[in-house]
Amino acid sequence: MISSTAFFGVAAVALGMVLTPGPNMMYIVSRSVTQGRRAGLVSLGGVAVGFVVYVIAAAAGVTAVFVAVPELYLAVKLMGAAYLLWLAWQALRPGAVSVFAPVALPADSNRRLFAMGLVTNLLNPKIAIMYLALIPQFIDVDAGHIWLQSLLLGAVQIGVALSVNSVIVIGAGGISTFLAQRPLWLRTQRFAMGTVLGALAVKLATDHARPVSA
Repeated sequence: MISSTAFFGVAAVALGMVLTPGPNMMYIVSRSVTQGRRAGLVSLGGVAVGFVVYVIAAAAGVTAVFVAVPELYLAVKLMGAAYLLWLAWQALRPGAVSVFAPVALPADSNRRLFAMGLVTNLLNPKIAIMYLALIPQFIDVDAGHIWLQSLLLGAVQIGVALSVNSVIVIGAGGISTFLAQRPLWLRTQRFAMGTVLGALAVKLATDHARPVSA
């Protein structure tokens, strides 16, 4: 139903987005480092449900409003590009702190960890940009079944995001210690993430594709 180009295109975009520090990564890493892997995985469960909400909303035709009002779509794209540029600056600016730097946090219950993971994802501008401005560009109108294409491409994004975040949760403690002892690696990580974010911002701002609806 979806082409290999669309599959790998969304997978690449999803990988670039998930590897760049944002609200989701900062939350699950902070919980994993301070409260353990279990807390990180519970938090990730909430994030996963947030992804499902976005997928269903996109497949239900939320992007139809952007088809009807192209100016609104353009505004969202430009705001999204500005937000990504801001994240890039936060990663590249002098004195920036890595997302893996340990921060003291009070222990929370599993219920609160899950709920905060869900809320963090639902209010994450980076994920909203993904579903409202990036993924729709890989939908082939001529192939039909747009709602199914939206679901499948959303599933690709979720698979990539959860796989990478699971690895990050499991290795967060070790990564934090490793980077803390190696300032050069820490700067390299920040530079790579900032560069990817900047490239995504430019692509989003300059792409002329239009959203499609079911």
